[in-house]
Amino acid sequence: MQRYTNDQTVSHFIAGQFFSQAGAKTAHVFNPSLGTVARQVELADVATVNKAVEAAKAALPAWANKPPLQRARIMNRFLALMNQHRDELAAIITAEHGKVFTDAQGEVTRGIDIIEFACGIPQLLKGDYTEQVSTNIDNWTLRQPVGVVAGITPFNFPCMVPCWMFPVAIACGNTFVLKPSERDPSAGNFMAKLLKEAGLPDGVFNVVHGDKLAVETLLNHPDVAALSFVGSTPIAKFIYETGARNGKRVQALGGAKNHMLVMPDADMNKAADALIGAAYGSAGERCMAISVALLVGDAADKLMPVLKERAETLKIKNGLELDAEMGPIVTAAARDRIKGYIDSGVEEGADLLVDGRDYTVAGHEGGYFLGGTLFDNVTPDMKIYREEIFGPVLACVRVQNFAEGLQLINDHEFGNGVSLFTRDGNVAREFGKQVQVGMVGVNVPIPVPMAWHGFGGWKKSLFGDMHAYGEEGVRFYTKQKSIMQRWPESISEGAEFVMPTAK
Repeated sequence: MQRYTNDQTVSHFIAGQFFSQAGAKTAHVFNPSLGTVARQVELADVATVNKAVEAAKAALPAWANKPPLQRARIMNRFLALMNQHRDELAAIITAEHGKVFTDAQGEVTRGIDIIEFACGIPQLLKGDYTEQVSTNIDNWTLRQPVGVVAGITPFNFPCMVPCWMFPVAIACGNTFVLKPSERDPSAGNFMAKLLKEAGLPDGVFNVVHGDKLAVETLLNHPDVAALSFVGSTPIAKFIYETGARNGKRVQALGGAKNHMLVMPDADMNKAADALIGAAYGSAGERCMAISVALLVGDAADKLMPVLKERAETLKIKNGLELDAEMGPIVTAAARDRIKGYIDSGVEEGADLLVDGRDYTVAGHEGGYFLGGTLFDNVTPDMKIYREEIFGPVLACVRVQNFAEGLQLINDHEFGNGVSLFTRDGNVAREFGKQVQVGMVGVNVPIPVPMAWHGFGGWKKSLFGDMHAYGEEGVRFYTKQKSIMQRWPESISEGAEFVMPTAK
């Protein structure tokens, strides 16, 4: 494992080279395990964002005209480089985000899966053809790139979430501007360097770092044709509405409150393992984390003692230590916000079985650490049930039966992911049919679809019509065109004044 120690200011990557704007405003990038400033990141002004879009626009005609097979070959070289540098990229993620190194390795691997999917773009871009759709007329459809597209990505997956977007977008013939989170910006630049090394033409992929100003500039830029976003629901709604108002194609993935429904017949040891890993992995800073356990009947009495013991004995330490199970929270502000939710749960009457608010790690007393936190007897009217906490807090709700648990899930405003643990095939079948959630696991706690299936929730977890990556991603980053053709020798004389029909 290589430790990431770069202390240079993180600059932008535009038109194939790193670019620093004169007198740039900067923000701190922290080492969350130590609670210290590790480096600075430049925050783009309007001119810098415009420069990136202009570079992408200039590169678009040649790149869109390149045969899909040639684009796929460049993507394949990028795939090889990502595999070669997986651990280096994982160390960068751990240093800036705080997640444990093994989890960061898994994140990079899931990003690599999507790059591998994008290497098959010649097959994915094949159109349909109908000979003799009408007398002497042939009809076919094809998919063409949208143009300059942008991605605005969150701090919790600085490699994987960008990889949901740019490999598919670029393979489809678009050019791309990435605006990663300013909290952990280095992963985006690292991938930009690998893309250039793979032979990607300058301007096809650009990175601008920034805050709200950069986001709004991309949203309002007339040359940005489509925009993908992952983040909180209020921002996702704003992105979707603003982008649509400006005539852009938008997919905006928002917040989550993922439930796990545990039936009395479930394997309780495996259910406990699943809840601990899904609730406290990556310190709960995942949009697919399980934050609510719905325990049916006597499942609660069986599980709660085990969950309490496991939450109390989590190995919480610097994520670069290979036996760590949970690292720090990304920033002090995020840690304090999560503490506020724990305070709220206590005030509203939930039973706090494990309190992580005052957790410290020896030698890392300044780090942004929280312990795993466990509540029992949570009710649906409580804030810790209703709102996304995005931290290592598991709220356990006791329900009488399957129908009550299912109703709670379906009544919630979020519909990102959900899980059911049971041995009953009929219960599993009915759950899959009836649950109003976009991604469903049966005895799978974190049902993130593989690269060729696509990722997306329902309700207030997704604004837009198409999910991320997979064939849905190909459709998002391309426009369908239908062509009908016949030749003069087959055209009868005389004008036609009626609606054409197949004849």
